[in-house]
Amino acid sequence: MNGLSEIIDSLEHKFSKLLLKMDGLEKQNQELRNELSRSTAAINRQKEEITALQAQYENLKMANSLLGSEENKRETKLKINSLIREIDYCIAQLSE
Repeated sequence: MNGLSEIIDSLEHKFSKLLLKMDGLEKQNQELRNELSRSTAAINRQKEEITALQAQYENLKMANSLLGSEENKRETKLKINSLIREIDYCIAQLSE
């Protein structure tokens, strides 16, 4: 009988250690989920910021070429022609 109680005590001890380890892993898992959530939010904010900065860059490039910069003059002309074609298309659609 003494051997059986030692085995039971050993199993109880191992079980309690296992429960403690499981609790620790659950806490670590939750911390990692929180960190992932924060990182995902930060990435989304940075993507939005990049998109806004790219739009600002394109606007500044367009304004710069309209002010007489030779670098982007061709791009500006192409963009203006594209806008004119779109407007003409809309007018044609409205006329029908």
